[in-house]
Amino acid sequence: MTDLKKWKLLQSRLVINNKWCQVRQDEVELPNGRIIDDFFINVRPDIALIFPVTVEQEIVFVRQYRHGVGEVLLELPAGSFNPQAEIPEVAASRELTEETGYVAEKLIRLATLYDNPVKDTNSLHLFLAENVINSQQQELDITEEIEVVLVPVYEVIQRVLMGEISVCGTVTAIFLGLQYLHKSN
Repeated sequence: MTDLKKWKLLQSRLVINNKWCQVRQDEVELPNGRIIDDFFINVRPDIALIFPVTVEQEIVFVRQYRHGVGEVLLELPAGSFNPQAEIPEVAASRELTEETGYVAEKLIRLATLYDNPVKDTNSLHLFLAENVINSQQQELDITEEIEVVLVPVYEVIQRVLMGEISVCGTVTAIFLGLQYLHKSN
């Protein structure tokens, strides 16, 4: 066991405080006594990410444009939420239905992970949704244009290996979801 110590927060202020983006500037003292006065942190909401499995053993993916990387990507349904106002399971169920029109019979928590703990404040809540069925229309946000894509479970790993599926949280949820399915069969 190591004797690692936390940094001491001396001062903190929001330098960008917008509905879509919050950035905090921290002044911190390192365990060695050195002071850093411009350590920037992205204040981000938590994310609920869902690995939805149909009765036919198909995984429900979404294909959408992601402006940050300028690409159309195939990924699992996900969305942000405020953990003080909504529990992760409710957020996961809501996001699945809004983005895909699918509803889950049962949600199983796979893991809660840190997305980018160096510079981001949020957690990534991963769920497996069992026996999902398409029961309604999508309810997309103004920035969303989403194509729902069903992929047979036996093809998913190959699509990751070929680079067709390349979003970190999605890849992590795929491996955890497939591991869960393997153990339960």
